[in-house]
Amino acid sequence: MKQNKVFTYGRHALSEALRHAPQAVTKVYLDRTMTDTKLRAQIDRLQIPVAKLSEGMARSDMKSGVAHQGIIGSISLFALVQPFAKFVETLAPAKGTALVLLNGVQDPHNVGAIIRTAAGFGASAVLLPERGTAAVNGAVIKVSAGMAFRIPLVQVGSVKQTIIDLKRKGFKMYGLAGDAGTPLPQAQFDAPAVFILGNEGAGIGDDILKLCDQILAIPMDPRCESLNVAAAAAVTLYEWSKRA
Repeated sequence: MKQNKVFTYGRHALSEALRHAPQAVTKVYLDRTMTDTKLRAQIDRLQIPVAKLSEGMARSDMKSGVAHQGIIGSISLFALVQPFAKFVETLAPAKGTALVLLNGVQDPHNVGAIIRTAAGFGASAVLLPERGTAAVNGAVIKVSAGMAFRIPLVQVGSVKQTIIDLKRKGFKMYGLAGDAGTPLPQAQFDAPAVFILGNEGAGIGDDILKLCDQILAIPMDPRCESLNVAAAAAVTLYEWSKRA
């Protein structure tokens, strides 16, 4: 993990962090105009250090024009994103267990949207490779609408080894690959599932596809070749959730 902290902007995002991942909030920067007494009481109750918004904030830490509503939280990635080895220690998969494994998804907005979708449809975690996939940052957290604090985010090393380890746990690997494969409505979700989502342009690498138990295709109108990876994740997880 190259960086050790990110910033979250605004009341909603910070409230989600304080409620669901308070251990990851290391400091809160408040503008003198911030008058949310309920949120301030929550910060004080958790004994989180507070500073003025203008103090300790390097220009590179804040994007110009970010709507922070007078409140910014500093988030420890080491406390938010857990290592795979720790995650699997307590993982007890059942038929209705699903994980989302990213394989080269590089747009932070797609990563954030997938995290939000995974939380919304009951996935147990989102697995984020250390290399080749967009890192968790402020944009990812913002697009996730705070769901990055509600669903486990897990950092993995080798995607291949992760797949092998999860297969040993009884998981079935489902790769999403455009129009090639089993139509999604015909898929039999009869085991714990790992949904593998590939790069926005190249999709899932051939070496990873070979490790999949089933390749899934989303039926499309002929006018459209494929869906954005985040939209494909939403359609797939919704279909899985109906039968989980």
